[in-house]
Amino acid sequence: MKILITGGAGFIGHHVIDHFLQKTSATITVLDRLDQSGNLNRIIELDSWRRQPNRVRVFYHNLRSEFSSQVMAQLGTYDYILHLAALTHVDRSIECPMEAVQENVVATCNILDYARTVGCGRFLYFSTDEVFGPAPPGVHYKENDRYNSGNPYAAAKAGGEELAIAFHNTYKLPVLVTHTMNVIGERQHPEKFVPMTIKKVRDNEEVLIHADKTCTHAGSRYYIHARRVAKAAAFILESGKEGEKYNIVGEKELDNLQLANIIAKSVGRPLKHKMVDFHSSRPGHDLRYALDGSKLEKMGFRHGSAIEQDIYDLVKWTLENPHWLLDRRIM
Repeated sequence: MKILITGGAGFIGHHVIDHFLQKTSATITVLDRLDQSGNLNRIIELDSWRRQPNRVRVFYHNLRSEFSSQVMAQLGTYDYILHLAALTHVDRSIECPMEAVQENVVATCNILDYARTVGCGRFLYFSTDEVFGPAPPGVHYKENDRYNSGNPYAAAKAGGEELAIAFHNTYKLPVLVTHTMNVIGERQHPEKFVPMTIKKVRDNEEVLIHADKTCTHAGSRYYIHARRVAKAAAFILESGKEGEKYNIVGEKELDNLQLANIIAKSVGRPLKHKMVDFHSSRPGHDLRYALDGSKLEKMGFRHGSAIEQDIYDLVKWTLENPHWLLDRRIM
């Protein structure tokens, strides 16, 4: 089996690589431009890569550009193409919406057109829970509910998603789509909430908790470890129906204060925190996201261990690998 992963040197991408290296005998091509979010050290640190480095090759290409015939010939064809490359930083998309469009819409169109031209077994597009916008209490969006993007990042991801479905409908490209909730895991950028909280608790600093206008109710998410996302992606590629969408959801809802307290307990230090109204100061950041994961469950997919154990293990690993908490360029 041959697999192409765009953005494979990114946070979720390298966990997907790890899964396929451990669970299959596939050869993997990483397509990445390695400028901001891509970091090959993520892959190099994987035990699975160290055992079999010859199974992974890295190919440079900027997805904002169309694929030349020479690049297509050098890349070849694949059984699976997983498109994870994207601009994922909401603040950057708010500051420069056209960059989000270039990275998440134009780039997606180019990789879809490449797949249409050379052919592929299946094409998996990674979308986000944010395309649905904020979820009121008690609401969990299903795969085909209406979209209500709250920021340019979400809108651009929705645009790429609809392009993927259009390529399926127009060209019969074997496309599948995932909506993934907030992902945590090893080697995540330190500006993200979990690694940032680990660092602040370790250093006895105050943690700001995203809350409502009254600063009494913390924002909430269905956090999920990147390993679970990779497992779900492989399951969808094997068992999903082309042209359909699938929600990848964490096992239970946690508000950000609960999450911070679990992290502090795992670090072994008290939590110093302040509830702040992020939405008023940072428009485009929504208080609650929630998806309905029953579709995958009915197909037989199960996550495995509890989120609390995942967080404990992640905190332990991060404290043992503090170089991943060092400040780097915002992604």
